[in-house]
Formats: sequence, structure tokens, C-alpha cells
Amino acid sequence: MPNTRTDGTTPAAQRKRRSRALRWTLWGLLAVVVLVIVGTIAWSQIGVMSAEPEPLAKARANPDLVIEDAPQGIVLTPADGASTEGLVFIPGAKVQPEAYIAILHDVAAVDGVTVVITRPWLNLAFFDLRGLDAFTSAAPDIDTWMVGGHSLGGVRGCQLADGADALLLFASYCANDLSDSDLPVLSLSGSEDGLSTPQKIADARHLLPADAEMIEIDGASHASFGDYGPQPGDGTPTISDDDMHARVTELVGDFASTLH
Repeated sequence: MPNTRTDGTTPAAQRKRRSRALRWTLWGLLAVVVLVIVGTIAWSQIGVMSAEPEPLAKARANPDLVIEDAPQGIVLTPADGASTEGLVFIPGAKVQPEAYIAILHDVAAVDGVTVVITRPWLNLAFFDLRGLDAFTSAAPDIDTWMVGGHSLGGVRGCQLADGADALLLFASYCANDLSDSDLPVLSLSGSEDGLSTPQKIADARHLLPADAEMIEIDGASHASFGDYGPQPGDGTPTISDDDMHARVTELVGDFASTLH
């Protein structure tokens, strides 16, 4: 007679039961992982903030600008080809990359900076694990590169900053410590920003080099740094889009000119 346990089952039956329980547990864990992945992908595609058509059309009509859809992203270059600096710019979370063409187009057309606006995986910069050279390859003749972005894109830009010549933040701040680096930094923020508030910018200031240039643009909200319409939780801007574009062009152009 085979050995039996006090519950009347044999050791072989016990092993089968444990094996069956383990299989069900593994299948359950796999189902949870699949649901999380599918849910994350679905969430990343819902509520993406699109570029406003009028500012985008105005930028596309600029005869001094060339806009190219490249594998590296959206590339803005001056029409005369006279570009000596580059900027890899990472969009904010769930913001269409085209929403930054209008605010950056004169940085290229007027200031002569080649701009590469990236297309983050799943519309979220943290999911995009590509290195800086995946984007600078769009303009291999340029040796001086700034990196940065808007909001979450700026946080990701901070993580890529060790491979760049300068860091540019739009309504953003770093999560990693760059305070001991000699990296030139320009941080632009808005007085009416309800998301990357002035207090949040100030609280993260110690993570940047001591000589980082911190400029708060009066009247700018979080969404003033792109052209995608109002954003939930944001403040109300008091600066016009045209004035905001002109101010950003001036500040970024002056910053880029110091990198020669």
C-alpha cells in the first residue's frame, strides 16, 4: 500500500496539488503583468495634448526655417544652414512633440540653433531609454549640444546632461544631483505655473550648479512653454503667446551664444 498522510492523500497526490497550485500562481502573476503593461500603454495614449493648429501653421510657414521629420525626432534647422549649436529637446508628459515647434522655431530660424524635438516612447520621457547620441545623430556636424526639455522632459534631460555641453530647463527641475558639475544651466520657469510651481523650482535649486542661471518669466504658466492649450492644475497665464515666444527665443539665443 502506498504511504498515506493524515488527510488521506498520497505523497504523489500532494506533489501534484502543489505543482498545480504553483502553475496557477505563475499564470496569475503573468496575467497581472500583462494587464499592467496593457493598461500603461493604453493610459499613455489617452489624453495626449495636441499641438494647437494656428501657432504650428505659423511656424511651418516661416521661410527661414526647415522642419524635417527624421528618425531622431522633429528637426528644426535655419534655412541658411548656418548652425553651430544644437539642442535636444524632450517634450513634457503626454504632450505631442509638435506642440513645441512654435516656441522653438525662432531659436532655430533666428538664433541658428539646430533643434531636435524627440518623440518619447509611450509619450513619456521616463520610458525612453535612448542615450543622447540617438538624437544628436540628426546633425553629426554639430559639436556643441544643449539638452533639456519641458516638465518631465526636463527631468529626463537632467539624466542625459553628463553627455551634453549645457542644460536647458523649461518649467522643470532635476531629480539627480548636478551641483558638483561645471555644466552651464539655464532654467526658465513661470510665475503662474501651477504644476512646476516657483516653490518646487526653488526646492530643487540645490541640485543644480551654483552658477546656474535661474529666470522666472513673469506671467508664464506651465503650458506657456508649449502650444497645446490649457492644462489641468495649471495657473492662468497673463503673458501672450507671442510675447512668450519672443522672450524664450531671446533667452535661449543668448544662452547658446555663450557656449562658443
